[in-house]
Amino acid sequence: MKKVFSYLSGYKKESVLAPLFKLLEACFELAVPLVVASIVDRGIGQGDQGYIVGMFFVLIALGAVGLAASITAQYFAAKAAVGYSCRLRRSLFEKMQSLSFAEIDSLGSATMIARMTVDVNQVQTGVNMTLRLLLRSPFIVFGAMIMAFTVDWQAGVVFAIVIPVLAAVVALIMGVTIPMYKKTQARQDGLLLSVRENLTGVRVLRAFCKEEEEIALFDRKNAALKKSQNIVGAISSLMNPLTYAIVNAGIIALLYVGAIRVDAGALTQGEVLALYNYMSQILVELIKLANLIITVTKSLACARRIERVFELNKPLQRIADATVYTSNAVDFENVALSYNGGGNALEGISFSVKKGETVGVIGGTGSGKSSLVNLIGHFYDATAGRVLVDGVDVKAQDPEALRERVGMVLQKAVLFKGTIRENLLWGNENATDEELMRAVAIAQAADVVAAKGGLDGMIEQNGRNLSGGQRQRLSIARALVKNPEILVLDDSASALDYATDAALRHAIAALPDRPTTFIVSQRTSSLQHADKIVVLDEGKAVGIGTHEELLEYCEVYREIYESQFKEAAHA
Repeated sequence: MKKVFSYLSGYKKESVLAPLFKLLEACFELAVPLVVASIVDRGIGQGDQGYIVGMFFVLIALGAVGLAASITAQYFAAKAAVGYSCRLRRSLFEKMQSLSFAEIDSLGSATMIARMTVDVNQVQTGVNMTLRLLLRSPFIVFGAMIMAFTVDWQAGVVFAIVIPVLAAVVALIMGVTIPMYKKTQARQDGLLLSVRENLTGVRVLRAFCKEEEEIALFDRKNAALKKSQNIVGAISSLMNPLTYAIVNAGIIALLYVGAIRVDAGALTQGEVLALYNYMSQILVELIKLANLIITVTKSLACARRIERVFELNKPLQRIADATVYTSNAVDFENVALSYNGGGNALEGISFSVKKGETVGVIGGTGSGKSSLVNLIGHFYDATAGRVLVDGVDVKAQDPEALRERVGMVLQKAVLFKGTIRENLLWGNENATDEELMRAVAIAQAADVVAAKGGLDGMIEQNGRNLSGGQRQRLSIARALVKNPEILVLDDSASALDYATDAALRHAIAALPDRPTTFIVSQRTSSLQHADKIVVLDEGKAVGIGTHEELLEYCEVYREIYESQFKEAAHA
């Protein structure tokens, strides 16, 4: 996990000062029992009130200096932990922005959100507690034992026996519970994922009346988590009574030895009190250390999950060949595509598109339509063959420069919270209002903009305050604002009525600088005027030609057309 914790390098000073000030605080804390012992032996024992008052102010000074050291340590620890998590979160977000579509598909959006929030926060907590307690607690434990030996070596033997026994009990309980905490954390992650999926798909659940089934599923997962937490909690709960029992046994032994030593004149009553206080300090610090181990265990598990995101290293392929092979807008040359080493989503695709042409892509569900058009912007790597844009292999082109020339309207219309203008300016941040309205008009979205009060009308997150067709039209307008050389409409008019769909296609076709257009659709009526139609079936191009040609020789296309024609005639 070198990568995850490398972001602490910018906080070396804080990472050193935080534990040092905690050690300073611990030194003052170890001195307190000796001061109390002197008050008992000299101040109270000899009736020296002036000495008692003087030592009282010494205790106040020790407390004040210890408090200042503690606050300073907390400040440096918090500064290092928060600054570290900020840098880690930024780097993680930057890594996510660089991931290919294939890597994003393998991770999933829910997983990435969990890594960015829950996991980073847990690692931040672990760093904070480690800087504060990792050195302090062992220092107090062994420091108390050393101080006990300086007070009286025979009483110190009791410490030498009690501390290893305490450490063994803590280690045993931690050894049993740490793996169980990992399983509990995994079950908690599974429960959170289930809740996230449930809330995301709540409308679908209601539509299919699946509420009771989801409640039952949640209850099962929640019960499993509860059982796991109960078991690990029960085992962990043994730590306090066992450690208290051992410490109390040690205190009894200490008082016994101390009484004998006091009676023999080798120890004073104040020194016995100091030894008792040192034993209590050891108990408190061992419990803190146990909690630290649990927290660090959780943090390391989260850090490993974050590290796996950084380890994703399957960037889009780049080649040096910048040869211009054709004058076409787009060429597919025996292209194949597979996802994550699975079967081919596309296989043996070959066709060419001239500049300004309109290409329709049609086929059944899962036939590879979206996969095909996603290769144009080099969102995925073709696993065989090559895709050329303007005659140059997309793998030889800078992805950002390539996508600046391609206007993509994806299958799912995604809008962001903000004004209509802010969403449209994603296409071209320098576009004027006139250019925005021109794109809106072409996309048949003028009525949407007007209904929202103009370009400054607000859009809620994911376009919740818009219908599906309105979201699609604004998404198309956003792509048109780019004035792209290639326009890809990936089933992006599915929510539009036939008249609006036809008006949209005619408006695009009428553009003086008409882009090369790819239209993915299930409607043959949306494609029949295209210059070329590619018919896909199970990832293979079973037909390429005009509407009339395909009706004549492509059985798959003819079946799609006739089924829709009959449905329309019947309607």
